[in-house]
Amino acid sequence: MAKKTYEETPREKIGKKAPTFSLPDQDGKIHKLSEYQGKWVVLYAYPKDLTPGCSAQSCGFRDTNTEFAKLNAVVLGISILDSKSKKKFADKFSLNFPLLADEEHAVLEKLGLWKEKSMYGKKYMGVSRETFVISPDGKIAAHWPKATGSEDHSIEVLAWLKERI
Repeated sequence: MAKKTYEETPREKIGKKAPTFSLPDQDGKIHKLSEYQGKWVVLYAYPKDLTPGCSAQSCGFRDTNTEFAKLNAVVLGISILDSKSKKKFADKFSLNFPLLADEEHAVLEKLGLWKEKSMYGKKYMGVSRETFVISPDGKIAAHWPKATGSEDHSIEVLAWLKERI
């Protein structure tokens, strides 16, 4: 198993109400956080559709999705590209959960995930790869501020959830 990335340090987010959202998925269906009241929600943010790290991370959640469902949990991916891009991504990798299109990055900003990044010395704004578990009452129960772009990340999140249910 990969090195653990769950950290207790971002205490300011744990226990806080998760931001509400109403976003389309890869099929254009609108998803609202309020629809998932009474369920655990695994919300993982990823930088871009169809990139190697994001694909590996998403495939990990795909492969563990039935295990999450057994725990009364739903998996939702979120990023900034549109529903059309998400559809290509979901179809290519047979992703079996909603990918939310936050094109205006409003929800990502509320979560503190729209951040300045740097590549080859060039600075730009982008999505930070982080994961949240939202409890059935709508509060943030866990936060992985350094989620990995690997298939193992979903196993770590699943283990965390199993320990608490």
